[in-house]
Amino acid sequence: MILACQNIQKSFGEKTVLKDINFHIENRDKCAIVGINGAGKTTLLKIILGEDEPDSGQVVIARDVRVGYLSQTQDTELDNTIYGAMQDAKRYILDMEQRMRALEQEMQEKTGDELASIMEAYNRLSTTYDRENGYAYESEITGVIAGLGFTQDDYDRPIETLSGGQKMRVGLGRLLLSHPDIIILDEPTNHLDMSSISWLEGFLASYPGAVIVVSHDRYFIDKISNKILEIDQGRSTMYNGSYSYYSEEKAKKRKAAMNEYLKQQAEIAHEEAVITKLKQFNREKSIKRAESREKKLDKIERIEKPTEVSADMRLKLEPVCESGNDVLLVEGLAKAFGDNKLFDDLNMDIKRGEHVALIGGNGTGKTTILKMINRMLSKDNGKITFGSKVRVGYFDQEHHDLDTRKTIFEEMSDSFPDMNNTRIRNVLAAFLFTGEDVFKSIGDLSGGERGRLSLAKLMLSPANFLILDEPTNHLDISSKEILEDALKEYTGTILYVSHDRYFINKTATRIIELRNKVLTNFVGDFDFYEENRDRLYELQHGENTGSSDDGKMEMTSSVQSLGGEKDSSDTKSEGRLEYESKKAQYAAERKKANEIKRIESAIAEIEEKLADIDSQLADPANGTNVDLLVELSRKKEESEETLLELYTRQEELSE
Repeated sequence: MILACQNIQKSFGEKTVLKDINFHIENRDKCAIVGINGAGKTTLLKIILGEDEPDSGQVVIARDVRVGYLSQTQDTELDNTIYGAMQDAKRYILDMEQRMRALEQEMQEKTGDELASIMEAYNRLSTTYDRENGYAYESEITGVIAGLGFTQDDYDRPIETLSGGQKMRVGLGRLLLSHPDIIILDEPTNHLDMSSISWLEGFLASYPGAVIVVSHDRYFIDKISNKILEIDQGRSTMYNGSYSYYSEEKAKKRKAAMNEYLKQQAEIAHEEAVITKLKQFNREKSIKRAESREKKLDKIERIEKPTEVSADMRLKLEPVCESGNDVLLVEGLAKAFGDNKLFDDLNMDIKRGEHVALIGGNGTGKTTILKMINRMLSKDNGKITFGSKVRVGYFDQEHHDLDTRKTIFEEMSDSFPDMNNTRIRNVLAAFLFTGEDVFKSIGDLSGGERGRLSLAKLMLSPANFLILDEPTNHLDISSKEILEDALKEYTGTILYVSHDRYFINKTATRIIELRNKVLTNFVGDFDFYEENRDRLYELQHGENTGSSDDGKMEMTSSVQSLGGEKDSSDTKSEGRLEYESKKAQYAAERKKANEIKRIESAIAEIEEKLADIDSQLADPANGTNVDLLVELSRKKEESEETLLELYTRQEELSE
């Protein structure tokens, strides 16, 4: 054990944030701390780091354990370059190297005992230098710089010229290079693109020390964690496993806890009803019995209601009208900003009911594509065509749909005059606007709060084609799950841009990647994309990605232009073929598994039948009944033959 929190309690005024926090961390543990916004996750990190004091309880850290911390607001010195800042994290290596050079010089000048003493010091120092990977520290620095999305051209960039997100990446790199025994990270993926997040996952998963991370990126947590610490209503629960395991176990525990809570509530209600009835008799004996029952009821330890989103706060999205089968066709789309050409010949089509995720690196033009489709930005070339009866609902990060002069509740009630107040409040609560929050002025909201309000409005719109730009930004995990459930059940069409891989995995039926100015199609979820991204990219584009034809992409089988004739050259994309092949394989495996179950059931039935026949054959009462014995022997022979065939088939299927 290298870190333990024992009975941590923390309150701010009358609000108790942490009630009873108990857990411990072993060396090499990768622990993710999860909980709703305001649960106390960052407060707990500050207590662990000694930046805040608990009201009671203690944090125990093993001797000589070094703790490294990356906060959401990292301070990085401005008078340095990217490479220089990273190099400073290895200052202890540089100091050892400088000392070794000095000792080498002294060895040339000394003899005898003095030389022996210097050589002994040199050997100790060189051993430490080697253990700390001193001979490869430069390649380690360049590897971290590249992993975090910087190029060799960025080495000499002054830190003062970087954006806030880039400075955060520099701070993260410095922390990783310092090799603390415990790395503590608060939302480390906020300023990283997918490739950088993927690199960080690999780095942390294989890191020889312990990692504690607070993050809303569930895919990231799932990849690196072997422990999940949940903070719920101020108390902690440790789950030994990944996020997926935690999610399943949490659902089971929540259901069991809710059943216990409801059972106790029913018992309390029954007892209160009995007490009321006894008092109504207004007799001395009945009143005493009522008082006795009241005392017993007062002693019951009340079960707290488990944290769970109310069922009526679950969003149910249904398009008012159904669009035609062809929803969107994009042909030869081109866009440049000055000398920066994003792409010059992109093609895609989207069919009714598809949930399509558009992904790619930062700055590749994903949001630009959404804005051009929604006619918020002009295109340089190409054609964008909507199908019949398509009604578009758009979520953008600038939130132009909000009137800053209104309150949150006024914005919702004016936008949806036919909706009752309860329904409006439930939808707002699902997006974290509760109580008096609904009467806040929109002009006073933060960017994240405006984003949540825009998303709440969109979820209630009559659109049948939703276009979403980073819809999960600023949502906590519970709110993301509400949105995921709503989109999974949505029968309309969705096109969205997101960096949230867990969200993509849950909601996308198809993924389009924008890479090297061309689009690549993947029919499946994010896991399928991860497994096949490079192979299908090569299959769809080959090595000639520089030509204008590379932007063209076969999106689905038998693609037909809107209102036009089917192109005879249209064929199924490699992604579709791969998906169908995978689907057929799963179907065959399910069929085989079902057949094995049927065989096992038949074997059990025949074995039971044979046991009954043997019992009858052995019964002395049947010893003189020749006809019965002959018939039983015939049935036994037939059953044994059938059983042998079943065993043979079972063996074939198992092999």
